[in-house]
Amino acid sequence: MSTPRPKAIAWTIAAVSAVAATFHLYAAGFSPFTALIQRPVHLALMATLGFLGVGVQFQQSSRGAEAVDQKIGPPRIGWLNWLLAGLSVLACLYLASESQELVRRSGNPTRLDLVAGAVTVVLVLELARRATGWGLVTVCIMALAYAFSGPYLPGFLAHRGYGITRVVEQLFLSTEGIWGVPLGVSADFVYLFVLFGVVLDTAGGGALLIALANKVAGKTRGGPAKTAAVASAFMGSLSGSAVANVVTTGTFTIPLMKRAGFRPFFAAAIEAAASTGGQLMPPVMGAGAFILATWTNIPYLEVAAAAIIPAILYYVALLAAIHFRASAMGIEPAREASSEKIGDKLHLLLPLVAIVLLLGMGRSPMRAAFWGVISALVMAFLRPATRPSLSELGDVMERAGRGAVQVAAACAAAGIVVGVASLTGIGLRMSELIVTVSGGNLLAALMLTAMGSIVLGMGLPTTAAYVVLAALGAPGLVELGVPLLAAHLFIFYFGCISNVTPPVSLAAFAAAGISGSPALKTATAAAVLAGAGFLVPFMFVYGPPLLLIGTPFEILVAFVTGVVGVIGLASAGMGYARRPLRVWERGLAAAAAVALVLPDLATDGVGLVALAFVFSSRH
Repeated sequence: MSTPRPKAIAWTIAAVSAVAATFHLYAAGFSPFTALIQRPVHLALMATLGFLGVGVQFQQSSRGAEAVDQKIGPPRIGWLNWLLAGLSVLACLYLASESQELVRRSGNPTRLDLVAGAVTVVLVLELARRATGWGLVTVCIMALAYAFSGPYLPGFLAHRGYGITRVVEQLFLSTEGIWGVPLGVSADFVYLFVLFGVVLDTAGGGALLIALANKVAGKTRGGPAKTAAVASAFMGSLSGSAVANVVTTGTFTIPLMKRAGFRPFFAAAIEAAASTGGQLMPPVMGAGAFILATWTNIPYLEVAAAAIIPAILYYVALLAAIHFRASAMGIEPAREASSEKIGDKLHLLLPLVAIVLLLGMGRSPMRAAFWGVISALVMAFLRPATRPSLSELGDVMERAGRGAVQVAAACAAAGIVVGVASLTGIGLRMSELIVTVSGGNLLAALMLTAMGSIVLGMGLPTTAAYVVLAALGAPGLVELGVPLLAAHLFIFYFGCISNVTPPVSLAAFAAAGISGSPALKTATAAAVLAGAGFLVPFMFVYGPPLLLIGTPFEILVAFVTGVVGVIGLASAGMGYARRPLRVWERGLAAAAAVALVLPDLATDGVGLVALAFVFSSRH
């Protein structure tokens, strides 16, 4: 049990959370602010909450073997925390209040400008350390060191070098650094979508989604595990955080899977893989997808529509793997699914419908999120069964801040990397390096980019990993002929899938902590279950119809062959089809899945024949 907060801290957190909710709703629904007001105020609010211990609970343990819910308790909120919170407010509000003057004296900063900028950079690094761990901070420090040491570096890494004044100008006094696109997305609508998800969950929306998932899959073989997968797809799309999704739904689903007969490590692996895929599932997809849309200047609705088929393929593969595993273990379908009544909560689905319709009508994500929150509040109060109490409403605002702090910290810190990349031109040189090392070969370039995305994503939140790789890797793929949306979705996928890629796989570690299973064993199983996440990005790069680019017939053929391919991949991963598979049969199933990736009718035919042989042959 957590120790009650001292009154001063409790009241401050409650007041800041209320101000944050009011500020973002007002800006989205009534009068949007300019970038250099909206973003600094947003960061000031999130940094205050973060330094007072809100939203910085997910940290990797010193052993690296598990993710723990390590909350900064009241004894740690000493004078230093108050000082950091106060400095954050002063520095951010200084920029917001001086935004007009800063534009006028562009290129000629005052000493106070530079001091405020340097303080802000340090505060952002410390907030990111507390909220996301050392991984992102290390990348930021390396980026800053690179900016200063350019003349002393060899080869393509060399550049003219920049002094502290020029670096601070870039990061603090422009919208190409800390106040850039990533933090803009966090400030404009990520907070609102987090608030939307919390309102729905408080009203019983999370329980409703799990109940609906159970209605769909509860009576099939391995029903509780399939329920977990479907529920996590729903919840993950709202939360946009694999770790938060694991903690939210895994508390209920992992014990159910264990009771159904799945071993603890495998139950945890299912939850981790399912929660990771939630970030890939429209309509919301989390902060990363909004940044992708803003970065590429592609309407968010187009991004979400393009992501539908790949997300379906991911979950088809996961559900197939669960089915094969349950069959291999002899787990029979449940005789009865949950009898929980859902009729008195079905109206909570209407806000989701409202968001989709608004996006479809061309409304901005900011405005759609605003009306999503308002409609969720209206629906919550509509019936007694879903009506929150006053204390629950207060908790809603703090929970929203808790979910948004990590995103804001990651986006602000990622802005440091993007600002340095823009200042030094390293992004273009990295893209040239990818093209050169790959020899212009698309497959080699994709493999290099995928490995870089996974390695970088292991230590960073999905949002930060995507931002960094979008700046460094995406231009090279585009140069090799990959469509802009496909190139960015490719990086986004591998940034997400790093949540279950050993040795650092935070979603798997969080699930292992709930199930009491070995962390690395859980992570390895989760990576196998999420195997489609490694294959699907190559599928849509080589087969654009999977992104709804092409004729209806081409899209249908790509979808059908994709479904067959990911089922074959799941069969190879689990070592089971209609019966246990020999080693060579597993290899053949995997090869068939790869053959179905290629957008060619001949390879599709070969893959289909090979899978038909695997599934029909008998020992």
